[in-house]
Amino acid sequence: MKTILITGCSSGIGLDAAHTLQERGWKVFATCRRKDDQDKLEAQGFASQLLDYEDPATISAALENILKETDGRLDALFNNGAYGIPSAVEDIPTDALRQIFEANLFGWHELTRKIIPLMRQQGRNGEGRIIQCSSVLGLKAMPWRGAYNATKFALEGLTDTLRLEMRGTGIHISTIQPGPIRTEFRKNAAKQFEKWIDWEKSSLKARYEKSLIPRLYASVEKPDPFELGPEAVTKKLIHALESNRPKAHYYVTTPTYIASFTRRFFPLSLQDNIWSRF
Repeated sequence: MKTILITGCSSGIGLDAAHTLQERGWKVFATCRRKDDQDKLEAQGFASQLLDYEDPATISAALENILKETDGRLDALFNNGAYGIPSAVEDIPTDALRQIFEANLFGWHELTRKIIPLMRQQGRNGEGRIIQCSSVLGLKAMPWRGAYNATKFALEGLTDTLRLEMRGTGIHISTIQPGPIRTEFRKNAAKQFEKWIDWEKSSLKARYEKSLIPRLYASVEKPDPFELGPEAVTKKLIHALESNRPKAHYYVTTPTYIASFTRRFFPLSLQDNIWSRF
């Protein structure tokens, strides 16, 4: 039985991946940040651990407990949990930027660094799969998403470098780049917006009222154009985990394919004209 650690399993992409892989015969260690979510995951039959990317102690404790159950072996890691702080760049407090990097990048890096030595020892030349859930916003920046854009651009660069460095080790590195997926991302982003952004004092107050706030608090019954369910990400994850020749990058949703195409073939002025409207 293959083993995988998945982060961010309380809902959305992580939860769908955990269920689907368990059905395919994987031993899934589904992690989350809150005790109530851990209880729910255990009730669904998962071996669950508390793991908060912003709390290094939980990263170490979760991995230690998991390795006790697997005799020190782990076949795959799916880094997934992340959030956004919607805002104009000029209104993002620097402390908010530091915190989101802890959650969306530094914690991922710490967990990955702890797992790579284990994977190096597996098999003849090492063996394992590490999959990062990035975003279309790791390919192309869009307005009002500066903090999230920054973390995903950083993740893309770090992961591409890691993939080059792991060549020949038997450890395969893949990145999944979803566009709009039906999850609680918008709901969680609204909480971060309320925590950090003093938009009423912003020079862009009118634009917040007209553009960002209506979209941020729109009913979940009004999905984004091209939005897909989390199973679309899981489909690509399965290929990255089980294929003999996993890809370096997996695009999910039409906007990701469009972003890749425009970045390669459109002049920057035209790209700016297109993406500034989102």
